[in-house]
Amino acid sequence: MKIAKILFTTLAMVLVASVAFAAEGADPVMSAKAYATAIGMGIAAGLCGIGQGMGVKGACEGIARNPEAGGQLSTTLILGLAFIESLAIYALVVNLILLFVV
Repeated sequence: MKIAKILFTTLAMVLVASVAFAAEGADPVMSAKAYATAIGMGIAAGLCGIGQGMGVKGACEGIARNPEAGGQLSTTLILGLAFIESLAIYALVVNLILLFVV
């Protein structure tokens, strides 16, 4: 509970500081979009990292149990990691579209 309180307090200070120190004529909507895209990309990158870690863990366990299948597991692992990484790149593209186009 204490960590959540600290996290929300820090987030509130960061959001308020950008508006307080903004230059005249600055668009507060653009500032909010920048924070939203940053948070979105952070969540996407974190979850992709978790997925990659779980994939590597499963491949290591599979190779440890059946060393003869190591080649096939490695190929499948690299393919799966490429798919997970492509999800992070798609999230980056969507966030950049939201930031600069919308």
